[in-house]
Amino acid sequence: MQLLLNSLKSNTGARRRKLRKGRGIAAGQGASCGFGMRGQKSRSGRPTRPGFEGGQMPLYRRVPKLKHFTIINSKSFSLVNVAALNELKEGTIVNLDSLVKAGILTNPKHPLKVLGSGNLNVKLTVQAAAFTASARSKIDSAGGTCEIC
Repeated sequence: MQLLLNSLKSNTGARRRKLRKGRGIAAGQGASCGFGMRGQKSRSGRPTRPGFEGGQMPLYRRVPKLKHFTIINSKSFSLVNVAALNELKEGTIVNLDSLVKAGILTNPKHPLKVLGSGNLNVKLTVQAAAFTASARSKIDSAGGTCEIC
């Protein structure tokens, strides 16, 4: 027997007839169409959005997720890289005020933190609230000192 496109048939039970809701008691889904008598879930435009809990704060907003939730009382710093300190004269004391006078920082709102990007060729005394490990090692290797204030 050869199968042709005009003789193809679907398997038995694969194609069911559509339920005709609201067509009387004998049809099995009469009047309320299986949605019950009253309530939000029986109305037209019925389904609420996913995650809706009837006005209660939903679970996806109650539980903080793994990434990107804000840190309470986070520390903010005015950041300066070690490479920017090469412009200063040797032996100067580096702090927020001296960096503003030199034009390296323009608007210091927070305490100073020194980052270790770049190289340092000048011997300096750096006064800051925090240092990264790489910044501290580069300042020390240039002959300077790190002071936490």
